[in-house]
Amino acid sequence: MQRRHRTAVWSAGLSVLLVAVVIGSAALGPVRIEPATVAMAILNGVAVPSGIEVGTATLPLFGWPVPVPGLEFSSAFSFPVEKTHEYIVVQLRLPRIVLAATVGFALAAAGTVMQGFFRNPLADPSIIGVSSGGAAGAVAAIAFPALVPFGSLHLAAFVGALATAFLVYAIATEGGRTPVATLLLAGVAVQAFLGAMISYMLIHSGDGLREAVVWLMGSLANRGWNDVTFALPVSLAGALVLATYARELNVLLLGEEDAHHLGVEVERTKLVLLALASVVTAAGVAVTGVIGFVGLVVPHIMRLLVGPDHRILFPTSALAGASFLVVTDTIARWPAGPTEVPVGIVTAALGAPFFLFLLTRREVYSV
Repeated sequence: MQRRHRTAVWSAGLSVLLVAVVIGSAALGPVRIEPATVAMAILNGVAVPSGIEVGTATLPLFGWPVPVPGLEFSSAFSFPVEKTHEYIVVQLRLPRIVLAATVGFALAAAGTVMQGFFRNPLADPSIIGVSSGGAAGAVAAIAFPALVPFGSLHLAAFVGALATAFLVYAIATEGGRTPVATLLLAGVAVQAFLGAMISYMLIHSGDGLREAVVWLMGSLANRGWNDVTFALPVSLAGALVLATYARELNVLLLGEEDAHHLGVEVERTKLVLLALASVVTAAGVAVTGVIGFVGLVVPHIMRLLVGPDHRILFPTSALAGASFLVVTDTIARWPAGPTEVPVGIVTAALGAPFFLFLLTRREVYSV
């Protein structure tokens, strides 16, 4: 009961922090908006089902009209907010903020799983090449669009990320077993190869060079609700399933042999954890590019605060990751010049010194 109470308290506190960070971020920009106005504008955007409407559709073969039922939605709130402010908050700033929270949530959740899986404090979501695969897919779509059978940059990056993860798993698996050390080395080798391929494609990217480079730095600029629709369902569903494996992650920290004796199906669990963590990471990488240090630093901070029990560590790290990326993206879009700084630069600039600080304090421990 004490563990459940701590989980509830920490999760509630971090949820409140996330709400405050979202409202604060939406209030900042070239047009300053009061936080209370931001909150009301967000609530005005909440819609609830209010009825059923029936439209018509035509059968493709016979041309007959058939009734098609659908839900009608109505706004749950109607606070008095100036239309200009409501448009700025709901249509311009909120999509980017929600996407930042989604990707931060996903990367921190995947980083927590990877560190527990590899029993290595230096592990992060890119350790098996997911980020490199996503980068290769995206750069290929930019540099050689005719050779990529996907019309969407997001889809090309998503497929590239997943294909790389499963290639690394296939290389490392032999005789039904996947040694963690072999998996790690295979990931390093595949990342090196993909890095060379990305460099080659950048040389031949022509007019798409700037777009490719900005994508590789990680950016949330010009993102909209379509990007949120792409990333949110996959990230949330994958993270929720990963949360059910918290006990198995705790047992795997004891070693694979001990985990087997304690009733964990080790190889099956490893495959599920790798697959889900890769899917969650790929969903984020596909829409924002490569954003580093979120999945590395955030789990460390939360491990120092709440301890190594993944039943507490996993949800708190995910929520903290969401707030962290919203804050760093707010810094990235702060009006400091004619060109916006990609958020990946900000996360690295903040994350690397903090990680070095933890190292000098000897507060980065084996998981």
